[in-house]
Amino acid sequence: MALAFIAGVDPCLQAENRIPGPSLSTAIPKPQRSRLTNSRDERFRSDVHTEAVQAALAKYKERKMPMPSKRRSVLVHSSVETYTPPDTSSASEDEGSLRRPGRLTTPLQSHPSVEPWLDRVIQGSSTSSSASSTSSHPGGRLAAVPSATTTALAGLSAHAHLADLHPAPPDVTTGLVEPSHYERPQVASVRGIPRGYSRNILETADGVPVNSRVSSKIQQLLNTLKRPKRPPLKEFFVDDFEELLEVQQPDPNQPKPEGDQMAVLRGEPLAVGTPWPPTLLAALQHWGTTQPKAPCLTALDTTGKATCTLTYGKLWSRSLKLAYTLLNKLTSKNEPLLKPGDRVALVFPNSDPVMFMVAFYGCLLAELVPVPIEVPLTRKDAGSQQVGFLLGSCGVTLALTTDACQKGLPKAQTGEVATFKGWPPLSWLVIDGKHLAKPPKDWHPLAQDTGVGTAYIEYKTSKDGSTVGITVSHESLLAQCRALTQACGYSEAETLTNVLDFKRDAGLWHGVLTSVMNKMHVVSIPYALMKVNPLSWIQKVYSYKAQTALVKSRDMHWSLLAQRGQRDVSLSSLRMLIVADGANPWSISSCDAFLNVFQSRGLRPEVICPCASSPEALTVAIRRPPDLGGPPPRKAVLSMNGLSYGVIRVDTEEKLSVLTVQDVGQVMPGASACVVKVEGTPYLCKTDEVGEVCVSSSATGTAYYGLLGITKNVFETIPVTVGGAPVSERPFTRTGLLGFIGPDNLVFIVGKLDGLMVVGVRRHSADDVVATALAVEPMKFVYRGRIAVFSVTVLRDDRVVLVAEQRPEASEEDSFQWMSRVLQAIDSIHQVGVYCLALVPANTLPKAPLGGIHISETKQRFLEGTLHPCNVLMCPHTCVTNLPKPRQKQPEVGPASMIVGNLVAGKRIAQASGRELAHLEDSDQARKFLFLADVLQWRAHTTPDHPLFLLLNAKGTVTSTATCVQLHKRAERVAAALMEKGRLDAGDHVALVYPPGVDLIAAFYGCLYCGCVPVTVRPPHPQNLGTTLPTVKMIVEVSKSVCVLSTQAITRLLKSKEAATAVDIRTWPTILDTDDIPKKKVASIFRPPSPDVLAYLDFSVSTTGILAGVKMSHAATSALCRSIKLQCELYPSRQIAICLDPYCGLGFALWCLCSVYSGHQSVLVPPLELESNVSLWLSAVSQYKARVTFCSYSVMEMCTKGLGTQTGALRMKGVNLSCVRTCMVVAEERPRIALTQSFSKLFKDLGLPARAVSTTFGCRVNVAICLQGTAGPDPTTVYVDMRALRHDRVRLVERGSPHSLPLMESGKILPGVKVIIAHTETKGPLGDSHLGEIWVSSPHNATGYYTVYGEEALHADHFSARLSFGDTQTIWARTGYLGFLRRTELTDASGERHDALYVVGSLDETLELRGMRYHPIDIETSVIRAHRSIAECAVFTWTNLLVVVVELEGLEQDALDLVALVTNVVLEEHYLVVGVVVIVDPGVIPINSRGEKQRMHLRDGFLADQLDPIYVAYNM
Repeated sequence: MALAFIAGVDPCLQAENRIPGPSLSTAIPKPQRSRLTNSRDERFRSDVHTEAVQAALAKYKERKMPMPSKRRSVLVHSSVETYTPPDTSSASEDEGSLRRPGRLTTPLQSHPSVEPWLDRVIQGSSTSSSASSTSSHPGGRLAAVPSATTTALAGLSAHAHLADLHPAPPDVTTGLVEPSHYERPQVASVRGIPRGYSRNILETADGVPVNSRVSSKIQQLLNTLKRPKRPPLKEFFVDDFEELLEVQQPDPNQPKPEGDQMAVLRGEPLAVGTPWPPTLLAALQHWGTTQPKAPCLTALDTTGKATCTLTYGKLWSRSLKLAYTLLNKLTSKNEPLLKPGDRVALVFPNSDPVMFMVAFYGCLLAELVPVPIEVPLTRKDAGSQQVGFLLGSCGVTLALTTDACQKGLPKAQTGEVATFKGWPPLSWLVIDGKHLAKPPKDWHPLAQDTGVGTAYIEYKTSKDGSTVGITVSHESLLAQCRALTQACGYSEAETLTNVLDFKRDAGLWHGVLTSVMNKMHVVSIPYALMKVNPLSWIQKVYSYKAQTALVKSRDMHWSLLAQRGQRDVSLSSLRMLIVADGANPWSISSCDAFLNVFQSRGLRPEVICPCASSPEALTVAIRRPPDLGGPPPRKAVLSMNGLSYGVIRVDTEEKLSVLTVQDVGQVMPGASACVVKVEGTPYLCKTDEVGEVCVSSSATGTAYYGLLGITKNVFETIPVTVGGAPVSERPFTRTGLLGFIGPDNLVFIVGKLDGLMVVGVRRHSADDVVATALAVEPMKFVYRGRIAVFSVTVLRDDRVVLVAEQRPEASEEDSFQWMSRVLQAIDSIHQVGVYCLALVPANTLPKAPLGGIHISETKQRFLEGTLHPCNVLMCPHTCVTNLPKPRQKQPEVGPASMIVGNLVAGKRIAQASGRELAHLEDSDQARKFLFLADVLQWRAHTTPDHPLFLLLNAKGTVTSTATCVQLHKRAERVAAALMEKGRLDAGDHVALVYPPGVDLIAAFYGCLYCGCVPVTVRPPHPQNLGTTLPTVKMIVEVSKSVCVLSTQAITRLLKSKEAATAVDIRTWPTILDTDDIPKKKVASIFRPPSPDVLAYLDFSVSTTGILAGVKMSHAATSALCRSIKLQCELYPSRQIAICLDPYCGLGFALWCLCSVYSGHQSVLVPPLELESNVSLWLSAVSQYKARVTFCSYSVMEMCTKGLGTQTGALRMKGVNLSCVRTCMVVAEERPRIALTQSFSKLFKDLGLPARAVSTTFGCRVNVAICLQGTAGPDPTTVYVDMRALRHDRVRLVERGSPHSLPLMESGKILPGVKVIIAHTETKGPLGDSHLGEIWVSSPHNATGYYTVYGEEALHADHFSARLSFGDTQTIWARTGYLGFLRRTELTDASGERHDALYVVGSLDETLELRGMRYHPIDIETSVIRAHRSIAECAVFTWTNLLVVVVELEGLEQDALDLVALVTNVVLEEHYLVVGVVVIVDPGVIPINSRGEKQRMHLRDGFLADQLDPIYVAYNM
């Protein structure tokens, strides 16, 4: 493993900046031998494997991967002292005091060196490479930059803290300027810098300072992603409409099997002439009555003392008592509770084999079917629900247990045993002696235990987590006992030590069944004792002089690590050491290492007998010692690459990626075996091909209980030859084991079907991947070797997921290094990418009954987002190779061939217009009302006391009102003050900085009265001056305002000390406070020379962070008011309620202009007041019986979230919304259907009409293009294909079809407005239902931008665009929004067919990725659906990487669950790979007053490292 991986500076950076970095050498230090503490959690691993992994990692060149950043509070799992590199703490804690100098003298990782004696044993050579650490500098000190793989570019923190970590650090800041502390006024709400601001800051193209740590990490990520991928697979691609996923074509060079077809392998015949007992129960009766004193079973406690020895006499008499009790003493409603053949659950702890054995034989004697299960410890054990399902389907009503166990079960309030989730109702019977009835002398059990009847049911958890019951008949049970007796050479009265679970599998077959047939003595070692004393089984073999022992490789491994200094153990009495999981790839190393150590203690090499078994086929094969006629054992060194294609190739040259397996002996006596293809028809495999081993024998399981379909597939397979001829009369049972038949007819197993992961066309075994991960240094990193590997399906292919428990004391640094190495090792050895690698705190993975990991439950938690990892590394860029081909844009068809009359390419041209203004009834009035100042004077004169405005506060009380004459007089006062105090001239610009209210309206008309141009500006937020004040300042400067009008309070705020820290307060223009201006009249009210003179400036910050001010002339202003008046039928007698911000766009027009123009009364509800009283707006609508009301999405969302549970209470208070004809959401975006629908549904209870809610659409060039209004058809909704939309096409689909996206019409087009859809690039007109840019022409279009930060050239044609062909005369304004027009079946007010306008989204916001156009909202909607604790989401791109920011509503510890779910859903639904996932607190995503996400500010904040994220994951 190259040293550079730790110490590094990216070599390419060194070249550029001549940084004196550490030399990038690959020295491997002398092994540092430290004593192993608690060392038995290092799982058995093969030395060969370790060397292979080290060599594989050494091949990797230095490769920087950005380390995820984590907020301090999330590091709950590591101790406080753990060194955290500068990157992982959040920006707010960048103080040097957090890191004490000299902390790094301790090595960063505890050295995972194995004990010296074990080394020599395993290695047998002088180089102790399995002990040498692959990752430390000589002496174990870190001699270079901390945060090994990451700080190479660690921006700010590099300057601040490297000095205190070690002397003379290499300068890793890549020659950036020292970060000067300067104001970034635009981060708050505006991007880019106006002229006149200092330009000497080094910025990236997007105006973001480069000193950010985040962008340096993104640069690392890009460098990592630039590495050449594996050669691209052949692409399979048809029409870009379908966006087909690539289909992986087989590699022409892949290895193919070349051998002959295999022959069926037959085991030795069952011995004839041996006096077998006719049945197992007959054997029990025989020994129980003739040799009652013979020991049958010895149970041990956790100290290793024998607690109880069950004799054959006792076993027989107790089993009889139990059988009698079960059949005769249990009744329900005077009926016997049980009939022969009923199933009974056996619930016994692993420490009580004696009671279990009595229960098992008692059931057999009573002709009941025992179903042994685990003891449920809590109501929600891993997989417990599935076990309950099995019990239910088996019809179990009774559970047998012991007194002690029953006391420990969770209880309900009644004192009864609690009902476990998913379990059927059970009666519990305690079978300790005192609870059983003694049978009368003449009572004999009926038991006829022969034949095909079911003897017992063993449960098995399958790959998908479901639990099935495998039935074993009496016939099979007897045959199994006979076959094992013969294969293992069991003889009467021999002693067996059993470490396995006696309830199932080999532990049951050898230790409970076969032992009784042969009157053997079993010494049962409980798991709890093994945990305390791993040597216990060896000590018992020695003290009982046992001839056979039954263990798993784990037990051998544990005892290896604990055996030092034990003088008194000898294994010379053993003739067979049966390794029950001999089929596991790692059992070979345990067997070898165990033999090396214990050969000197009397263990003979031929004694080790690995065997292979499966729940379906019981024992499949077992190695026999030579005295029982077994051939010598063999090993196979197989090419991992060959295996992944299912081909056996003995590997000679490439030592790295090999799998070494040992044989598991020969087929069982009386059985036949063959190997068949895994998928499809069970054809026999060739001799050099891996397939599923199948067994035909009378000793296999018979069925999956109650599941006929899969039973037939598994238990009744008929293997066929290539020609299709069946190979035998008798059916075979599929074992679920993958393997082949080697020389001497020995069986080799290379994996299990359950652990098979098919990635692309290659197959990988989960166990092999686990073994590779466990061989990665530091091995002690993984807590007790607990690693789960499984695959999940994402984007139609299996993806490998690896989850490991990390040691409690592991630091962030260790974790990340270990993860990076594991990825590289697996990539190198298995040539497969890991999709997701997650680390969880020690002891948190769901446990299987005997301490292993419950894989299916782990997978379930991963997919549900309840795994709670403490570290995650995702590599979708590396793994996902089947994405659709990036789209190439086609050259467009030229205009000539396209347009004929009003058709484009055979479709009607997409154009539509509102009602014609000329025909409308108020045209003469319109001429009078050209100037709003005139209108106000006219109203003050004709209807002086008519109320125009009512302003409500949070309590719903009216705080100020204005009649026509009051407003006129207040406006006059303002005008007088401007002229006298401010000495302003006509045409001067005046900034109005007011809270929402009547003062703002009066100031606006005051400006018009003296000919000044008003600019409304949202006041700064007193609690948040730092971000809001710079925006105010910027608008004042950019609009060239020569005076600021405001209230007393705000005036004080603008000049305050706090303001001085945010902006330069000396440069404010004149500030006039209008609270106490004298009552004066103006000599004459200004009248503009022409309607085209500028009336006001409308400034707004777009969602992309651009501050744009548009010019509104007097003509446009009155035209706007007239259009709205006509559409909404506004008259002086009407009241409308407005809950909007009055600073820009339609909100400003409705608040300040319309009432004066139309004379209706406006009830003004400032949205801020809703924060203290959510129901304010709806109560006002009800109280004033408003027919028309306007709100913003943020208001609607507050009501939906805040009043969801309170509709009943509001009804009690008399809130009634049946008066509402139209409730319009003022928006500049695609209608948010989900929100409007939930709002409608929720308030239907308060009388809100179903069709009332609609949306409006406006933008910078025209603030009101569509408004639903009171007449006309309801808004329509269509469903479009989201995939087509990415290609700029509209394809209408049915509701609910996959990838469908609902779009709602944005209200009706206003009178006088014309809309056309133009092609974004050619600017030609488009046809009906084609997606293009919405262009608008209307008398109330703005006349142009006042300013867009010196980017005028860019926007010059926004207001004066012409079509490239067709009608080339009309002047249009380009809205910058994508949408389409569709002619509907509905009729307009005018009787014409209605044209609906659908807005898809802003062009500025769209993301161009893989040649396609994505709308952020679509990706965000998918992400929000991915997990219930995602409150909000925003996406943006940075250097072609997709960055997803999610707000977490929940515990910080659960933050990392979201990383994989977010990545999965975006891949699955949008075919995009997420580059960075940022998890932040609720409320971090900035939202503007319209409720739109400010994605660009978010981006700037992220890059400038200002978000204080909980976690940032960089996907590889």
